[in-house]
Amino acid sequence: MRFPGVTALNDLTVDIEPGIVGLVGANGAGKSTLIKILLGLQPASAGQAWVLDLDVARQGELIRERVGYMPEYDCLPPDVSATEFVVHMARMSGLPPTAARERAADTLRHVGLHEERYRPIGGYSTGMRQKVKLAQALVHDPQLVFLDEPTNGLDPAGRDEMLELIRRIGTEFGISVLVTSHLLGELERTCDHVVIIDGGRLLRSQPVEAFTTDSGTLVVEVEEGRDELGRALARAGLTVRPEGRTLLVEVTGEHTFDLIRDTVVELDLLLIRMEQRRHHLEEVFATPAPPVPPGAAVSPRGHAG
Repeated sequence: MRFPGVTALNDLTVDIEPGIVGLVGANGAGKSTLIKILLGLQPASAGQAWVLDLDVARQGELIRERVGYMPEYDCLPPDVSATEFVVHMARMSGLPPTAARERAADTLRHVGLHEERYRPIGGYSTGMRQKVKLAQALVHDPQLVFLDEPTNGLDPAGRDEMLELIRRIGTEFGISVLVTSHLLGELERTCDHVVIIDGGRLLRSQPVEAFTTDSGTLVVEVEEGRDELGRALARAGLTVRPEGRTLLVEVTGEHTFDLIRDTVVELDLLLIRMEQRRHHLEEVFATPAPPVPPGAAVSPRGHAG
C-alpha cells in the first residue's frame, strides 16, 4: 500500500489461521491500513488478499457481512443509547427487527454493559465506549472479528477486562479474532499466534509459545548481596546481567548450576530462587543490558532491554 511519499505496507505476505491472532507493530507500522484492505475498504496499490476465501478486491461486501470490525478511532454517536446503536448496527447487517433487538441485548450483556446501555453514549466512560464498539462488532454473529487497538485509553483494570473479553470471544463463542496492538505483553497474554510487522514489512509470524519457550538463561534471586554475587559469577567466567532484583545468568552447561549454588554458599547468601527464564514477546525488539564485567559495580536499577 503506497501513499504519496509513504509506503505503508511493502511485500507483506502472511497466512493467518483461525484462532486468536495478534497483529503487533509500533504506531505507523501499517496495522490499521492492513485491516482496511482486508475489509475491502481500502484498495491495495498492488498484491492480492483473501479473507474467509473471499477476494478483498471483488467481494468486500460479502467479507463485511461475515466479519465484525472494531475501529481504533472514536466513531460513536453521542446522542443515542448503546442499545439503539447496536440494534441499528445489527439491522444494517441484515438481521430482522426482533432478532436485532435480541442479539443486541445479549451482546451488550456479554461485554459487561447492563442498565447503562439505555443511557446516551455521550455520557459513557472510555471503557464503556470501547465495550459498545466491541458489541457492535459482534452483534451479527460474525465468523471473524478485527479489533483495532481495543485497549486504547483504558486503565490497567479496563485493559485486563477487555483482554479477558477478547479471550472469551475466541474460546467460548468460537469466533476467530485478529487483534492489533503496539503492546506486546497484551498479546502474549491473549493470543495463540502473533504476526509482527515493522515499517510495513513482515518481521515474524509464529505461535506465541514459539516466542515464550524456555531460554538458555537462569533467573537468580538472593535476599541480599545481588551485586556481590554478580561480580563473583562474572569473575568465574559466567555472563551475568542485572534485571530488577535478580541476576540473569547464561547457561553454558550443567556446571553453571553447580557454580551458582557453590558461589551462593561461599558468600553465605540466602538463595530465594534459581529458575529457567522464559522468553517474552517484548524481547523481539529489546536490546539487552550489557553483561556485568568482573569487579564492576551493579546498578540497583539495572535491567535487560
